[in-house]
Parts: sequence; C-alpha cells; structure tokens
Amino acid sequence: MRIARFTTGQDPRYAVVEGEPGAEELVVISGDPIYTPIQPTGERRRLDDDGVRLLAPVIPRSKIIGVGRNYADHAQEMGNEVPTAPLLFLKPNTSVIGPDDPIVLPDWTEHVEHEAELAVVIGKVTKDVSPERALDHVFGFTVANDVTARDVQRSDLQWTRAKGFDGSCPIGPWIVPGLDVDDLAVTARVNGETKQDGRTSQMIFDTAYLVSYVSEAFTLLPGDVILTGTPAGVSPIVDRDVVEVEVESIGVLRNPVLRRG
Repeated sequence: MRIARFTTGQDPRYAVVEGEPGAEELVVISGDPIYTPIQPTGERRRLDDDGVRLLAPVIPRSKIIGVGRNYADHAQEMGNEVPTAPLLFLKPNTSVIGPDDPIVLPDWTEHVEHEAELAVVIGKVTKDVSPERALDHVFGFTVANDVTARDVQRSDLQWTRAKGFDGSCPIGPWIVPGLDVDDLAVTARVNGETKQDGRTSQMIFDTAYLVSYVSEAFTLLPGDVILTGTPAGVSPIVDRDVVEVEVESIGVLRNPVLRRG
C-alpha cells in the first residue's frame, strides 16, 4: 500500500495510490490515515490529471529527528569517527517540502549538499519502547533528503541552522506502511548522475534500534519523522540542479534547486 497526500487547489486530502509508475491513480480516502481507519470516499483521480499535485505525505506535528553519521562510509568521507551511539539532531516542521517543490538555497550559505535517506513516520505515541516492539509504533516509511548547508555546519557550534532552514527536508512521494526496510537501496541522483548508492543494511544502527533510542529522549507523537542517516556520496547542489532521491520499494522524490536573487 502507498498513501499519498495531495491537493487539487483546495485543502489537502489523502489517497491510496494504485497503479504502475506513470499510470498511478489516487483512490481518495476520508480523514488522516495516521489517526483514522482507511475509508475510500468513492472518488478516484489520476495522478497526472491537470491540477493534481502531490504534497509532502506528512507534516510532522511536533518534530523531525535526524540521525547523523549512521553509515560508516559517510562518516569516513566527512572525516569523522563512527559514532558509538546514534548522533541526534532536530529539524523543524517548517523545513518540510514535498515532491517537485523547489529547494531554495539560502543566501547565507555557499555550499549546500543532498543527503538521501530512508524516513520513518511514527504512528502511535511512543516513549521508552524496546527495539523488539519499536516497529509496532511505526505508521510507515517514506523518502527524505536531509539537505545540509555544509559550510555552516562546519562553522556553527551546532547543526540547527545548517540542517533546519526552510525547505531543507523534502519528503515524499508517499508513505508505504508495513515495509521490510532491513536491506533497501538508497540512492541520490543530481541531473541524472548517480551520486549516492547505498543500502539500509549498511546502517550502523538499524531502524528498530533508532526508534527505541530516540523514544528514550523524546516522546514521539503520531506523524513525527525520524531520518535514519545517509550513505556516502553526498555532493553539492546548485541553482537549476534537479535532485532525485530514491529508496527501493518506496519511490522517487524529485526536487529542483533554486537560488533567488
């Protein structure tokens, strides 16, 4: 099952996505599926219909938790040691944008990079959950790009500005519940050229452990998102680039890059 959030110019709605790539159809459902059972309304829309636009499949109601250096090869390429415990940071929900929304580069940074990631969407209030039960609290999985102002990350004493600016967290194209995420390909392409090519099996801390670990520090609320880290190959993105982040069995998240002024 794939669950999308979309608009036709009015208030956002949710749908179950059916069909093969290029011929997807939206089976419109009532309410927010994180909170209410899936109930089709009887309306169907083709994804390529005029006026239909996918939105970020979730806007976290409280927080996005990022995990830094969760792939050994990425830690190495950044000149860092492999962490002995998950390295956590926060991104505000104002950083979220959806498929095909532009990543607008701030004027206070000259070096912005993509980071392809598997994202976890929480489905239940979660506190101090064990790794064995952690995935029972997950609503589903989506694709994220943890866009990072690398020069500011290096110059600031903490990562909030570098990773939390508006538009720094593209998410989409939809959420896939019940997915086995132990060994999925995670890739990024810039203007069609592959830059990142890793697998979730290379993560230092797996998804269940991350949910458990994060829940020890923060009460996770339905709709909260955990970014599970990025493989090696991060590279700069500049004005007019097109970034595609893909996670196997979920889909492709595409965003153009724009620098105003």
